[in-house]
Amino acid sequence: MKLQVERDPLAEAVAWTARALPARPTAPVLAGMRLQAGSELTLSTFDYEVSAQATIPVQADEPGTVLVSGRLLAEIVRSLPAKPVDLATDGSRTTVKCGSATFTLMLLPADEYPTLPDMPETTGTVGADAFSSAISQVAIAAGRDDTLPALTGIRVEIKDDTLTLVATDRYRLAVRELRWTPRIPGLDTTLLVPARVLGDTARALTSGAEVSVALATSEGNSNDGIIGFEGAGRRTTTRLLSGEYPRYQTLLPSEFSAVAELPAAPFADAVKRVALVAERNTPVRLTFTSGQVLLEAGTGDEAQASESIEASFDGDDMQIAFNPQYLLDGIGAIDSDMVRVSFTTPTRPAVITGKGEAQPDYRYVLMPIRSAG
Repeated sequence: MKLQVERDPLAEAVAWTARALPARPTAPVLAGMRLQAGSELTLSTFDYEVSAQATIPVQADEPGTVLVSGRLLAEIVRSLPAKPVDLATDGSRTTVKCGSATFTLMLLPADEYPTLPDMPETTGTVGADAFSSAISQVAIAAGRDDTLPALTGIRVEIKDDTLTLVATDRYRLAVRELRWTPRIPGLDTTLLVPARVLGDTARALTSGAEVSVALATSEGNSNDGIIGFEGAGRRTTTRLLSGEYPRYQTLLPSEFSAVAELPAAPFADAVKRVALVAERNTPVRLTFTSGQVLLEAGTGDEAQASESIEASFDGDDMQIAFNPQYLLDGIGAIDSDMVRVSFTTPTRPAVITGKGEAQPDYRYVLMPIRSAG
């Protein structure tokens, strides 16, 4: 293999593809990144769960396929100056040259590399920016405990032209609806996609206008199969998660006894300041009265903090306590300069949405903490 490629497209393609490299490869070849050069350069990684592939234009003097250490190539390419990069293979080595810098990498056995799964047929398309924004709003609530694998996923409900994305770690719940363009009329299915993979994918595919979603499931089982995403010369596939997902609809209150509206940025800043004295796993207490909310943290012999900010509040006075980081996650995810917090009782979940939306497309449901203060 012998080719020349511009540094920036190569760096972006290598970074995208390196996402699927396993942290602890079960076989040495799985630590490799496969480079296939012809009329284009295709870079691939696969760990039997997630695959990633990127294609970029190159000038190839000699086509060929090589397998090199993915992490090492990613570190090298990221550090190169903004000049053309020459890649050439000689025997058991590949040379990377850029400006006056030269690196030599040992080749891995390319013939032992597993075959990547085929991209399923496109199921529909969604706007790249809207998709990325929706995933980031929901992924914050996904669980990180691998002993509860179903909660580490984002539940994707597909019904006609609506995608509903759901994530919960049992302490909070995020639900986002968005429009998409299905290729199959009357599509109605539910699947569970690993949140980490979906988050990385959505962020990295915003360079194109649209993301193609491709779904392949076993007959009658939407949790047994793979899902693929493609856009801007990049594609990825991942196995779907299995397991029972909580009945999240029961956590979504339909009626509220009180509603507060307050400016998002001052609210977040006040929570951050007051939370400075909150010991690990202790809450920030919020007392809502007409025209204001009082934020407090710390009790008794500990450090204490309090701050009040203006808020419109409709309902009986209420004190409720939250994990400060979970509260900040919810405020930060709202795409609005005003935050609406809707309550039922101090011991029931509160719902955070944007201001004045009769049917909000994003809801963040937060469980309160029983406060000793």
